[in-house]
Amino acid sequence: MSQNHSRTAAMHEIPEAMRRDVGLLGGLLGKVLDEYGRNKEDSAGLLEDVEKLRALTIAAVEDDTEETLAEAEALVDSFSPERAKEVARAFTCYFLLANLAEEQHRIRTLRSRDGEVPLTEQQPSDSVASAFKHLAEEVGQREAERRLKELRFHPVLTAHPTEARRNAISSSVRRIGSLLDERDDPRMGAGAQQKNTRDLLEEIDNMWRTAQLRVSNPSPLDEVRTALGVFDSSFSQVFTEAYRRMDDWLQGDDAGSTAPKAPAFIRLGSWIAGDRDGNPNVTATITRKAVAQMADRVLTDLENRARAVGLSMTLDERYTPPTEALEALWNRQKQLSDELTALAAEHSPREPHRQVMLAIAGRIEATRTRNADLAYSVPADLLEDLRTVQSSLIDGGAKRAAYGDLQELIWQVETFGFHLAELEVRQHSKVHSQTLSWLEDPESVEKMAVPGDEVLETFRAIASVQARYGVDACRRYIVSFTQSAQNLADVYVLAEKALGGAENAPVLDVIPLFETYEDLQNAPAILEEALKNPYLQRRLEQTGRRMEVMLGYSDSSKDVGPVAATLALYEAQEKIAAWAIENDITLTQFHGRGGALGRGGGPANRAILAQPPHSVDLRFKVTEQGEVISARYGHPEIALRHIEQVAAAILMASAPSTEKRNAEAAATFADLAKRLDDASRERFHALVKAEGFAPWFAQVTPQDEIGLLAIGSRPAKRGLSVESLEDLRAIPWNFAWGQARINLTGWYGLGTALEAIDDVDLLRSAYADWPLFRALIDNIEMSLAKTDRRIAERYLALGDREDLAQAVLQELELTEKWVLVITGQERLLQNHRVLGRAVQLRNPYVDALSLIQLRALKKLRSGTLSEDEIEDPRNLLLISLKGVAAGLQNTG
Repeated sequence: MSQNHSRTAAMHEIPEAMRRDVGLLGGLLGKVLDEYGRNKEDSAGLLEDVEKLRALTIAAVEDDTEETLAEAEALVDSFSPERAKEVARAFTCYFLLANLAEEQHRIRTLRSRDGEVPLTEQQPSDSVASAFKHLAEEVGQREAERRLKELRFHPVLTAHPTEARRNAISSSVRRIGSLLDERDDPRMGAGAQQKNTRDLLEEIDNMWRTAQLRVSNPSPLDEVRTALGVFDSSFSQVFTEAYRRMDDWLQGDDAGSTAPKAPAFIRLGSWIAGDRDGNPNVTATITRKAVAQMADRVLTDLENRARAVGLSMTLDERYTPPTEALEALWNRQKQLSDELTALAAEHSPREPHRQVMLAIAGRIEATRTRNADLAYSVPADLLEDLRTVQSSLIDGGAKRAAYGDLQELIWQVETFGFHLAELEVRQHSKVHSQTLSWLEDPESVEKMAVPGDEVLETFRAIASVQARYGVDACRRYIVSFTQSAQNLADVYVLAEKALGGAENAPVLDVIPLFETYEDLQNAPAILEEALKNPYLQRRLEQTGRRMEVMLGYSDSSKDVGPVAATLALYEAQEKIAAWAIENDITLTQFHGRGGALGRGGGPANRAILAQPPHSVDLRFKVTEQGEVISARYGHPEIALRHIEQVAAAILMASAPSTEKRNAEAAATFADLAKRLDDASRERFHALVKAEGFAPWFAQVTPQDEIGLLAIGSRPAKRGLSVESLEDLRAIPWNFAWGQARINLTGWYGLGTALEAIDDVDLLRSAYADWPLFRALIDNIEMSLAKTDRRIAERYLALGDREDLAQAVLQELELTEKWVLVITGQERLLQNHRVLGRAVQLRNPYVDALSLIQLRALKKLRSGTLSEDEIEDPRNLLLISLKGVAAGLQNTG
């Protein structure tokens, strides 16, 4: 089907409510641009120019002619430098608004479907309740309940520079989203709607007038504050709501009046201000401050919740008598503070449960303000007090009070502790070995990657955090580029040296991170050797033989391409899981996935269900990065749905039927996997290892300029020169190819591999029966749908290597051909109507920004600009980078 028909069909498929929202927001933006152009003399005609370019890029897709696209390109080239920036900003604003309209429709759909489908008709992936029901049918009710209690989902927030928007823009977008949501209220009258429209205009005007580029990079503490914003808007309520919904589903009519079956199965982690690998801005001082900020926020939240629970607990002692344990707790509280308990008693006569809860709230406040006489030492002490209140209520017959808001407060403490997110420290293995050499002989190390004192101070910071907020606040230490068992032992040795001995060293769970293709293959042998280390042996005894292993998706993909990396990661997980079983270790495999498809991105629930047997085992830990955090958790209702789907997938991954299917598929298609691996890797290496590839890559993509975007505290490069890709971080590697509308990191090598197989029946069989292959093909299909050959050719023409350009274009054509053959479609995403519709409608608008970006790149690559002349095209390029990222809805 032609692109014309595809886009026309997509337009007809747009739901009326979504069409209305897009039209409303687009129309209001047009009004803002028109007013701006009329009120600012040098911006006259802005809206007209935006509309001209929009019409041409749409026509270029519908006509599918080079002439129309060339006409659009000529229009862009005719703009003055200032007009080009204005038009780029206008399209970027449009995408931010279009994204909101799509999000609002998702929310609308979730609301309309909520509770509509009976449990008996749901698929296992539809909800936790459905997954539990299917699991119980396979393993029995009692075993299913045991597994449910062990369920654990551990998202880890990272500060990788993949969120291209400024916080100011994000805040404006959230306000516009709230106003858009108001319009779905059927009670809204004409007057309220008029006010809502006026408020929308004001917010859109404000967004338009807000600079889209940061003046300077955010600091790590700025990144912490961004994460805290997500806690306030989403995490603090959504996690508890997920537990409550699960419990309601599982208990039916008994929900809220009996002990919950739903565990607090989420633990939030963070690398923000803890990940110092290649980021000199993360110091021990920064780490301490980050934990303090997170603790202050969560303790404030717990204090407010505890006080609210206490104030509502107006149960008279005549109708709900206290237990002896509650009276003993009250007496202990009085001993701690006469003033606090006297105040509670004064406001709550004959209401012992209320008195105790208000005193508990006062103690949480004391914990936050560091009042040593009243503060709780550890979260376990607070939980003990809350459960004492709960038990008293149960004995007194007030079960609904016991299992209502009080239960949700208990879930909050179990989930967040006193630290909100478990801060994880990450550092490169070479930094540790270098520091040990420096300690032995300071003169032996010519240039330290990180000052030795700072490395040691990191361990002191961990120790102080644990003393203040509990061991769980910061005990995980990830070793990047783990290539030997000694890399893990080095961390324990340094911790003891930093604190003056084993007795003062912090509690550490040292986690190997296997990143490169070679390291993934060597992982089982390295782990086997590590088991002989007395430090690890001691820690395994302390944890009940629990251990984590982290797998890096991005560097392995950059090493060997997306196909070989996917297969290598599967094999590594399979072997590591077998190693853990053999050594009686309860293993958590930590997935370093990114937002881009070239970094392991894609739907998390589908990825979970495609993992090898025993590699999940009820525990799923994953990094959440940049724009993925906003997309998955920015809105509470979308966040709740994501959590439900992930939890359902984690339960179903351990079902015998799932494990049997994956094991049989891996065996059946083992030969196919090897052939795909060999052919795709050879093709990928032929490209990236070609002489001169690195400088060519920097020439045909905005790779160099991405480092100038102030979007994160971490440098984009580890001392990169354009002569080598070795030290280029995977994020700009993916970001740059995406900006060039090529998305090479998501698909390159697959076409050649499938052509080498040349067996349609075999490949279609694999797509139907092998979950890993299906997930790979579906992810690559999405990546291909966001490419555009016409635009890509213009980027590739910026270089002087026709051989490399043709290799990319030929592989693109071959990959698309085989994906369509395997999926039985006439066009990409034909079987994914919602996703396909969104991509087809967006692409022409992204084309407009790509043409603007190309204009800037051509000037910057011309080599004729003086230093004074570089600023304008560079700024234009940076604005376009943000716009394309918003249009494609992914960056790195």
